Amino acid sequence: MNSSPYLLEVQDLKKHFPLRRGMLKKTVGSVKAVDGVSFAVRPGETLGLVGESGCGKTTVGRMIMGGYTPTAGHIWFQPNGDSSRVDIGSIKPKEMRPLRRYIQMVFQDPFASLNPRMTVREILSEPLIVNKVAKGRELEARVRELVDLVGLQVSHLGRYPHAFSGGQRQRISIARALALYPKLLVADEPTSALDVSVQAQIINLAMEIQDRLGLAYVFISHDLGLVRHFSQRIVLMYVGKVVEYAPAGPLFARPRHPYTEALMSNVPTTRRDVTTRKIILKGEPADPVSPPRGCAFHPRCLYARALCSETEPQLREIEPGHLAACHFAESLNLAGCGALGCVI
Repeated sequence: MNSSPYLLEVQDLKKHFPLRRGMLKKTVGSVKAVDGVSFAVRPGETLGLVGESGCGKTTVGRMIMGGYTPTAGHIWFQPNGDSSRVDIGSIKPKEMRPLRRYIQMVFQDPFASLNPRMTVREILSEPLIVNKVAKGRELEARVRELVDLVGLQVSHLGRYPHAFSGGQRQRISIARALALYPKLLVADEPTSALDVSVQAQIINLAMEIQDRLGLAYVFISHDLGLVRHFSQRIVLMYVGKVVEYAPAGPLFARPRHPYTEALMSNVPTTRRDVTTRKIILKGEPADPVSPPRGCAFHPRCLYARALCSETEPQLREIEPGHLAACHFAESLNLAGCGALGCVI
């Protein structure tokens, strides 16, 4: 197999959860949580995965981590930069274990993801001991290096998670994720449980660590403004599908899908001299069990036409590197961030 320039390649990924009813648990349908998602991440790059709650972005993250087995598709991971790629979605749990040190996850709620009965020293030591990476003085040196890397003090090592603020607990989670020198971090809304002032600290910390260690990130969030500061490329998801996929600059300058324009219009700004234009979407997100015919977004779309309710649009390249799943992506003159007033 030929070597790829990408660290991670997700190809036509699907995850359908069966719906069972009755005493015999008969399958009567399925929830199409992820339905044909594709993207790629280069070494040292950040890819933002954005969408409303229930769009399937967290399910994608869990499949990358090996937590869910895909219904279909491939998750190619190439940690060593050579021609030996591994399809995470098709290997056995025993085969996945050696790869886990190269892929780590930072969860949304740091308090729930940390063992309350373990000190910070024990939390950071555990992955190193289990994977036989370090012991004795080398172990202690690595633990001290990790707390310093995330801006904590050595004096914090003897404390338990409840003794820290939310931001400090998330720093501990990041330190634990970095313990085994990973190549890729999957960050599942790592700042949504934190105060706004603390969110900026965690994002700045993640960027500093990326510069120092050359990490790649898959940054999952519902906040398009937050992702803009942190991502080189952005994937927009709606009801299990990718509706737009582009570099951050072109996407914010000129979105090609009405859903992206609507999300962008609601990015807040601190500029008093800027007049914002918000687009309020009508209705609720489509049901992944029985999405509407044609384009799943058409019942809420301001630009929907008859074709949208009849034929599903395919994700296609509108400009080099800029893909969108809209029948009228070329003809619609959608407002970019500047026109909408979302100065971020």
